[in-house]
Amino acid sequence: MLRIATAYFCTFAHFSESISMDIAGSIDRSKLPKHVAIIMDGNGRWAKERGEDRVYGHYEGVVSVRDIVNACGEIGIQYLTLYAFSAENWNRPKAEVDALMELLVNTIRKEVEELKKNNVRMHVIGDFASLPEICQREMNEAIEITKANTGLSLILALSYSSRDEIAMAARALAEKVAKGEMNISDINDEAIQKSLYTAAFPDPELMIRTSGEYRISNFLLYQLAYAELYFTNVHWPDFRKNNLYEALLNYQQRERRFGKTSEQIQTNTQGHV
Repeated sequence: MLRIATAYFCTFAHFSESISMDIAGSIDRSKLPKHVAIIMDGNGRWAKERGEDRVYGHYEGVVSVRDIVNACGEIGIQYLTLYAFSAENWNRPKAEVDALMELLVNTIRKEVEELKKNNVRMHVIGDFASLPEICQREMNEAIEITKANTGLSLILALSYSSRDEIAMAARALAEKVAKGEMNISDINDEAIQKSLYTAAFPDPELMIRTSGEYRISNFLLYQLAYAELYFTNVHWPDFRKNNLYEALLNYQQRERRFGKTSEQIQTNTQGHV
């Protein structure tokens, strides 16, 4: 019986890998978004549907993170931002928050050498100082270990609030004006962009949210101004590279006009052929 079960799961795994290769082969590598942002939603609901504690869902969600990071690196995505812990998440039950912080520390310790090996560079955005000291230490170590990597930039949004980020940028610009370092007329989109946590990264072209919710939830509000939004009912612990590929294919079927007409876009495209 065990041999039969083992053979079945091996066959299923091979079948799933074949599907992944087929979908990946349909993706135009020349039209990939440089930056993909993901709201990893549904860990708790996934666990409750299985009669488990919410924390179990978070642990299973780490498997999805590993799979999606690897898939992005393999296919050629340059930047991946994961909404790992929002500023509002501090309001969750203390036991769940403590478990999430412990999971974060253990995951970084376990995965950092693999990230280095796979040429992934780690970054963090958010209110870093509000994280427990042990989390800050582990994250700083991971950032240091991977800083020379030149492949995928993995950006973790931790204790992150986009509204707080925008307020922080406004205060920084106001302070420069007060000190005479810049004029009010100098405050424009570029100045604001340079004052955000994400100043070193391009804006995401594709934002994915799992688990069937249709909102942005205070995530990269300024940066997502022209992003394509993709929503799926799949809970995060079930989200795998096939699901990512489907989102990328959907993205490539869209026309990104940036305020222009379809005719203008088509003319410009033809002019560059």
